[in-house]
Amino acid sequence: MFFYLSKIFWFFVTPSNVLTVIALVGLLLLFSRYRRLGHGLVAIGIVGFLIVGASPLARISMRVLEDRFAAVPRLDGEPVAGVIVLGGAIGMNRHQIKFTDAAARMTATIELARRLPEVRIVFTGGSASLLTEEEYTEADAARALFVSLGMRTENVLYEDRSRNTRENALFTRDLVQPQPGERWLLVTSAYHMPRAVGCFEAVGFDVVPYPVDFHADGKPDDFYRPFRTFSEGLRLADLSTKEWVGLVAYRLMGYTPTLLPGR
Repeated sequence: MFFYLSKIFWFFVTPSNVLTVIALVGLLLLFSRYRRLGHGLVAIGIVGFLIVGASPLARISMRVLEDRFAAVPRLDGEPVAGVIVLGGAIGMNRHQIKFTDAAARMTATIELARRLPEVRIVFTGGSASLLTEEEYTEADAARALFVSLGMRTENVLYEDRSRNTRENALFTRDLVQPQPGERWLLVTSAYHMPRAVGCFEAVGFDVVPYPVDFHADGKPDDFYRPFRTFSEGLRLADLSTKEWVGLVAYRLMGYTPTLLPGR
């Protein structure tokens, strides 16, 4: 139930959706006796698009999330038992592999597989589709990618039932049965890492964050540099808002031990 409610709720809180609805309702009201309210809503929609799409607010929001963990974790020293990569970066369309803008999750995993050829690789991702049944899971797409690139597949495991981060953690723990003292790397987008780490901690699976796919540069101008296009600002606002809403929801549900996990 949580999965379905989260998908529906997210549609109504996405900044680009909210601002669009406000502006459209305002336009409709211009042709009614509520013209003054219509003018106000249109103004709110336009100003909202300008602020969200051009100002650095979305990047600042991302920066807070992405700074929770070190950008380059050390791999020297203790041995690594395995690498876990979360879905959300890959899929299949017309029997061909396609990537999302989080493709760095996959490229980082391939790099780690080459650097650490003996460790186990676990890809976790099923289908997050709400209305239709997908022909392929994300795990299917990941398997096709790894095979096409000639990766060693005998030490790769695929978890293909999970639909969200909570299930990623639960099903992966059950699949690999981690032992005390083992060191598992967790690969996901930097802005998503706090919620992901919190989910794994909540199910008793201690992981080492390996964040990738950074959106903020990590420089001082992140706090004042505007976006070059409105679409870029809106896209980042949608991503960061979803993550903040997810953090709050997961904390309220008890899926994470703290609101904003970090180290």
